[in-house]
Amino acid sequence: MTTIRDLISKGNSSSLYAALGNLFLLIIKGIAAVSSGSGAMFAEAMHTGADAVNQLFVFIGSILSERKPTPRFPSGFGRLINVFCMGAVIVVTIMAYETVLEGIHLIQHPAPFGKLGLTIFSLAASITIDGYVLSKAMREILSETRTTGKGLGIVPIAVKNVKRASPATRLVFYEDLVATFGAILALIAILITHFTSIKALDGFAAIIIGLLMGGVAFQVGYENMVGLIGVSAPKDVEDKVSQIILSDPDVTDINKMRILQEGRFFHVESYIELRPGLSLAVADDIKFRIRDKLLTYKDITDVTLGIIEDTGIKDWETTIS
Repeated sequence: MTTIRDLISKGNSSSLYAALGNLFLLIIKGIAAVSSGSGAMFAEAMHTGADAVNQLFVFIGSILSERKPTPRFPSGFGRLINVFCMGAVIVVTIMAYETVLEGIHLIQHPAPFGKLGLTIFSLAASITIDGYVLSKAMREILSETRTTGKGLGIVPIAVKNVKRASPATRLVFYEDLVATFGAILALIAILITHFTSIKALDGFAAIIIGLLMGGVAFQVGYENMVGLIGVSAPKDVEDKVSQIILSDPDVTDINKMRILQEGRFFHVESYIELRPGLSLAVADDIKFRIRDKLLTYKDITDVTLGIIEDTGIKDWETTIS
């Protein structure tokens, strides 16, 4: 019998940590926003609320997308995570719109500011928690893309490889990157607004945070739309698969190959050319041997191979590492 712990273990851990952290932050930011009247603090509370809802949806989606293929759904459920991420995009877009409207209102009608201590505490907590979740998301990117790095060295590696990570991890990375930057921006704006006569800066900060949220929604929405349509695997995955196939001594060439990515899983379809003179029984054994070898590669869920005799023409070029 599947336990709750088993289900949680299948989900994207970054989105779970992010959802729990943002739920805590939402409470203290909401109190700080109401008590201070700060537009930047309101924007931060809205952003955190959107993040908490999104990442909870994404975590649930990441669990469901791990389900095994069934006779009715033979390709599996990998694209479910894209559907959940698109739902999260709608939430972020609405919150971003409301945040920008609030910022415009505060520029036109600056509000009195109060309870600086609680506001600073909530933003400091936000920077700490969102920064931690962001670092965990970066480590998750390295894990999913099979890259390595230590210390601050993981930052450029994660940024470089983020598009190859799973949709859930990408969403957490983008949202917490904006959340951390937004909290720093809000803290600066609130301090300047409190200690100077530049009261409109609070509203401008809210608008900037809202626009950043909109940018995240657009980026994540685009990437998940592409994932729902169906996208080919990254070049490094294609190279690795072709190397596995061509490493077999009986394979002379790859005639055609297509690798479709669904979520973080890959479906391989290929016609491979074998050396001449083999019987059908021997050729079948070779095909099954290569299929089993490909299925040991992480994240490849199914392999369909066709076999043809060597045509004598080189069809496939690959970089052997």
